Amino acid sequence: MTAAELGPEDVVLEIGAGIGNLTERLAKKAKKVIAVELDPVLVRVLHDRFDEVENIEIVPGDALKIEFPEFDKVVSNLPYSISSEITFKLLRYKFKLGILMYQYEFAARMVSSPNCKDYSRLTVDTCYFADASILMKVPKSAFQPVPEVDSAVVKLIPRPSPFEVKDQAFFMDFVAAVFSQRRKKLKNAILNMNHVLKISNIKEIIARLPEDMMSKRAENLTPEELAKVANQIIDLKKLPV
Repeated sequence: MTAAELGPEDVVLEIGAGIGNLTERLAKKAKKVIAVELDPVLVRVLHDRFDEVENIEIVPGDALKIEFPEFDKVVSNLPYSISSEITFKLLRYKFKLGILMYQYEFAARMVSSPNCKDYSRLTVDTCYFADASILMKVPKSAFQPVPEVDSAVVKLIPRPSPFEVKDQAFFMDFVAAVFSQRRKKLKNAILNMNHVLKISNIKEIIARLPEDMMSKRAENLTPEELAKVANQIIDLKKLPV
């Protein structure tokens, strides 16, 4: 919690508040805590504990479906089953800082580098939206009952993309498509996934793309290089082929 650098002006979002142990600690530091919890039984526990605490707002519901109130920071032990979906929902909101606990393997993919086994669609998508770093690995023995996996605390700082993307929706689809064929060269990955990308005259467009890029796999290209290829496809789609 120290890494969140909470101050008396911060409004903190907590997803998956559970019985409220972290909620209580956050409320002692922050101006306000918005505690989101899906389980009705746990929501009742939260109300029993905190209904008299003025700076805690309890929000019952599915974090993937509800709209979050405005917040400055997010500090959460996220439900691992929704790690990807909830992270990218969060990144659609404006906030300063996130301190989030994930399954270790998921966190490793968020912060990986090209040419590494953990480098993935998740790495590229995270890089587009935010700076991510692992603050600490948390062994499964730290929890009771002991889970099957280790965890990691990740620091997430939203910021503008460090590289140009001309069409965000296409870029996201493109990254998903080429990483679904990660053992294929980029040329073949695009051809194989064109039923998703829906690029007219795909063979002619690929012929105009740089061969040094097309002969590599997605896992060998930086996020910026993948964005350049996506941008070139967008430009070529506008030209007569």
